[in-house]
Amino acid sequence: SCDASQLCNCSSMGLDSIPLGLTAKITVLNLAHNRIQRIQSQDLQQAVNLRTLLLQSNKISSIDEDSFQSLAKLELLDLSNNSLAHLSPLWFGHLFALQHLHLQGNSYRDLGHSSPFSSLRNLSSLHLGNPRFSVIRQGNFEGIELLHRLWIDGSNLSQYEQGSLKSIKAINHMIINLRNSNVFSEIVRDLLHSVTWLEVTEIKLPIEKKSLVQNSIRPFRIQKLTFKEAFFTDQTISRAIVLLKEITSLKELEGINCVLEGKGIWNTKEIERSGPSFVETVTIIKVNIQNFHLFFDLEGMESQINKLKRLTIASSNVFMVPCKLARNFLSLLYLDFHDNLLVNNRLNETICEGSWPSLQTLNLSQNSLKSLERTAKYISRLPKLNNLDISQNNFGEMPNACEWPKPLKYLNLSGTQIPKVTTCIPPTLEVLDVSGNNLKEFGLQLPFLKELYLTRNQLKALPGAAPIPNLVALSVRRNKLNSFSKEEFESFRRMELLDASDNNFICSCDFLSFIHHEAGIARVLVGWPDKYVCDSPLAVRGAQVGAVHLSLMECHRSLVVSLICVLVFLVILLLVAVGYKYHMVWYLRMTWAWLQAKRKPKRAPPKDICYDAFVSYSENDSDWVENTMVRELEQACPPFRLCLHKRDFVPGKWIVDNIIDSIEKSHKTLFVLSEHFVQSEWCKYELDFSHFRLFDENNDAAILVLLEPIQSKAIPKRFCKLRKIMNTKTYLEWPAGEEQQQVFWENLKGALKS
Repeated sequence: SCDASQLCNCSSMGLDSIPLGLTAKITVLNLAHNRIQRIQSQDLQQAVNLRTLLLQSNKISSIDEDSFQSLAKLELLDLSNNSLAHLSPLWFGHLFALQHLHLQGNSYRDLGHSSPFSSLRNLSSLHLGNPRFSVIRQGNFEGIELLHRLWIDGSNLSQYEQGSLKSIKAINHMIINLRNSNVFSEIVRDLLHSVTWLEVTEIKLPIEKKSLVQNSIRPFRIQKLTFKEAFFTDQTISRAIVLLKEITSLKELEGINCVLEGKGIWNTKEIERSGPSFVETVTIIKVNIQNFHLFFDLEGMESQINKLKRLTIASSNVFMVPCKLARNFLSLLYLDFHDNLLVNNRLNETICEGSWPSLQTLNLSQNSLKSLERTAKYISRLPKLNNLDISQNNFGEMPNACEWPKPLKYLNLSGTQIPKVTTCIPPTLEVLDVSGNNLKEFGLQLPFLKELYLTRNQLKALPGAAPIPNLVALSVRRNKLNSFSKEEFESFRRMELLDASDNNFICSCDFLSFIHHEAGIARVLVGWPDKYVCDSPLAVRGAQVGAVHLSLMECHRSLVVSLICVLVFLVILLLVAVGYKYHMVWYLRMTWAWLQAKRKPKRAPPKDICYDAFVSYSENDSDWVENTMVRELEQACPPFRLCLHKRDFVPGKWIVDNIIDSIEKSHKTLFVLSEHFVQSEWCKYELDFSHFRLFDENNDAAILVLLEPIQSKAIPKRFCKLRKIMNTKTYLEWPAGEEQQQVFWENLKGALKS
């Protein structure tokens, strides 16, 4: 259960005793929320370097006297919420380094007849007491000189021996839960010289007759007195005001969640006779006054408030302050009336002419103010006001012009349901908060503005920098901001803090490039990098902006597409070149011819044979073909029918179809081969299809006549089978002599008849 720093967490493991094997390496041991009943001498003997020991919420009822003897370095010991029926000084005798001790929530009724804490010279905070704790005796706190915090649960404390707490020289903050009002005065008298801040809870304040400073050691140290969940009446509060004036060091009074039973009928004459008050700060939060609407106007208290500097009355149903009373707060600098029932009509009385003459800070947030124009008009009566909070009021709209106090520097209009800002905003402001409204833009001319808060609005871009040239801090958190550019960012020349977190950022290439390369942006952006998350593209949604790096394709799509197009064009060009070199066109033609042939019978029926031979020849050899060969064959007996392209092709018909039809309607195909034939494009077509027919049907339909000597290698390589025929079969060669020519014609006629 131990980590690398030797913090061992064994809480909530159902342990009945302290586990064995604890070593000197352990510095923190958490055994809270188990079922341990007893701590024995040897349990912690080896844990000599332990600094924190947490044993709260067990069932500990017995501790051996020397159980903590080896824990000289222990700084925090928590034994709260156990079953200890008594406290022994021997437990703590060797805890010389102990600073924090928690003993509350046990079952002891007292601290014994001496001090359990006499050896704890470094003790800083002490928590003790429980619902059964009833007695504090003299000497119980001997040995303790200085405490930062003392907390005593004395809800059932019934006996307090005078002087019991006097031995402590200084306590910064003491909290005591005290229901028995009879011991309150005695405790206060013993603490006036030592406590700086005394906090008393659950007390029902008595009507005290004796002085609170009687038998007290001077000079007084107490500066702040807090009552929490206390109960007052008109009589007890009147008497308390008189008695507290005797404590000349007391500067601050605080009441939280208290109940006042009365109508404000205080003994103002006795209060006035007792002299001026030294209290400078009064804070009242959530005071419950039954029938508060019948509460009197505190007439006669004017002389007691003229030196007050800070007043807070919050969440207490305040609906007005009488003008006469308000004019006597001559020294008041700070006034907080947040979360009350102030309305515009009553505000005219509360802030009347001549009231609150020194006021610098005013908080009227969370009230029921409806008109911003009237609110500003009444507040303009405060000549020294520079800080104003009127947030969380439902103004709904903002007029174009308003009156404001001339020194006003800070204005909070957050959560006031204003759809847009106007020149009603005073140009003298240094800090403006218009968060939580429905603003879609911000373009006011505020030359002195240093801080602008636009959180939770509808802005889609940063406000322009030109109208607010001195801006130092800007918050646009939780808006509809998608991104911001380098130019927008750098236009705020004095910007030190920018909070643009919790927006739905579109992580475009330009935005990411700016974020990654802008020097020092991490120092300016508040919440960086955790609160800056991409909303799109979908592939990076939810990722931190600073961790996203888009690919080249995503960032330079047009360039990549252009390069792909160029590459495709080059590939096509290469394929064309390769196709040309390796006669791909010929193969395509052959495929077309093959498809055409598949739709026709492999050989035309005899009735469709019109010619004995189709003659394929070059135009350069036409003289020999037409004047010599045709005359010889067509005038023979019986005559041969020859198909010549010049004479027998069907006009208007596609030439390829003419070639194919003529070959198919001829018994033989006669090729007149020469150098010109090899170079002729149309001869190639005729040779192409005849080549297909030859080797598709495996017959001897072709007759080769060499008009002039030609090597087989001169025939294109793609006609591989035709070249093979020339190498393996007989072909007719036109002779030069007349005698041989007669034999040539006989052989040709014989070939045509076969």
